[in-house]
Amino acid sequence: MQLQIDGGTLAFIITIAAIVVDAGIRIGALIVVPRNRRPQTAVAWLLAIYLIPYIGLLVFLVLGRARLPRARRRKQREINAYILDTTEGIERVRTDPPWPSWLEPVVQLNRNLGSMPLVGGNAATLYDHDQEALDAMVAEIAAATTTVHAEFYILSLDDTTRPFFDALGAARERGVTVRVLLDHLGNSGYPGFGPAKRRLTELGVQWHLMLPFQPLRGRIQRPDLRNHRKLLVIDGQIAFTGSQNVIEEPYQKRKNRKKGLRWRDLMARFEGPVVAGIDALFVTDWYSETNELLTREAAPARTVGDGDLDCQVVPSGPGFSDENNLKMFNSLVYAAQKRINLVSPYFVPDGSMLYALTTAAQSGIEVQLFVSQISDQFGVYHAQRSYYDELLKSGVRIFLYRAPTILHAKSITVDDELSVIGSSNFDMRSFSLDLEISVMVRGRAFLERLRAIEDDFRANSTELTLEVWRRRGRWTSVLDNVMRLTAVLQ
Repeated sequence: MQLQIDGGTLAFIITIAAIVVDAGIRIGALIVVPRNRRPQTAVAWLLAIYLIPYIGLLVFLVLGRARLPRARRRKQREINAYILDTTEGIERVRTDPPWPSWLEPVVQLNRNLGSMPLVGGNAATLYDHDQEALDAMVAEIAAATTTVHAEFYILSLDDTTRPFFDALGAARERGVTVRVLLDHLGNSGYPGFGPAKRRLTELGVQWHLMLPFQPLRGRIQRPDLRNHRKLLVIDGQIAFTGSQNVIEEPYQKRKNRKKGLRWRDLMARFEGPVVAGIDALFVTDWYSETNELLTREAAPARTVGDGDLDCQVVPSGPGFSDENNLKMFNSLVYAAQKRINLVSPYFVPDGSMLYALTTAAQSGIEVQLFVSQISDQFGVYHAQRSYYDELLKSGVRIFLYRAPTILHAKSITVDDELSVIGSSNFDMRSFSLDLEISVMVRGRAFLERLRAIEDDFRANSTELTLEVWRRRGRWTSVLDNVMRLTAVLQ
């Protein structure tokens, strides 16, 4: 006997099924989404799923988990165990003049989360202009005798960067082992990406893409994860790290040239035991991409230098179970007694950092934030602006670096005691989605040089006041707040 279903009954069944599926999505989201997420992030995801259930669910399934594949996390744990084993007992740093009472817990926090020790006897030079830093890196590659390890979020070929590539090739011809890592999707939007890959191959250097997203080759992972680190290690003795990519300042974009945009970065050249820690990050990432473990080249962490800086490398990213950089930044903000200066092109803090900064300012500590007047990232720029009102009300001073330069440096200075530089922005992407490197530095000369650079930033900035800020247009304010909502979908 064949069951006949008329059109009305079928429509009723489909409607009931749709209601059940919709309710299942919403109830399931309430159970799954808040698990191990910040409250504001969970609320944003739930709102997206409730307003657009099917599309929101699909986006959540693709982007809702900021974790690297299991095999990569396993490799990270192996490297961490190796670093802990080979650096046990080397935290011998001078404590004269005495450390501030708050420093030792911060050092221990970094050691527990990122495995790297605080080591003394380092020296450093700061570069706050892109061409100057690029020239210094090219000169060190030209002097290399054994190894060159280059790892950059963006490594693209153009007239400005050609000497960098040529130096890599010349080193290779001298018999130097040259290894290069560059982020896959971070580079893919630039015209110089293809030429860079071809040039590296022509030069005969060993190179690999970081976090490649190549579904046809079976390389599938969350597509918005990035390796955002920038570092160069020469012979295991000299290291550069900071905010600068290897690309021309207009970033190979016609619209940037038309606007006259330029980037201003901050890089540091290190010598001493800290170089081994920076190189260990390269070894970690090389192992993750190639399965080749270069532990012998990460081993000289026991060497002693004659510099006067204490340094600690702080790695972070989705390969770790904690947000190492965020926890360090928050610890430093709460530890400050007099003054905190933060520099970041992209400032989208989570709730904990926003509370830390506003609490510090309301406690009478001088808090200064340096950001750009303009930005190359539409969504992040408007999300960032949504925090200005609360920051200004609490007493945070905000300095907008004047157009057409984009201030791309990333640093923090605390009192007269401590500095941090590296690749990490003060935003939720850098805290959760990007692999980053930060270097915490204790040393008066380094801090004074960094403060002098901050003074130059301030001289080239306009201070934003609460009165001026509240005169902005209503629709601009709405756009800022909408972009703030999307920024927490991590």
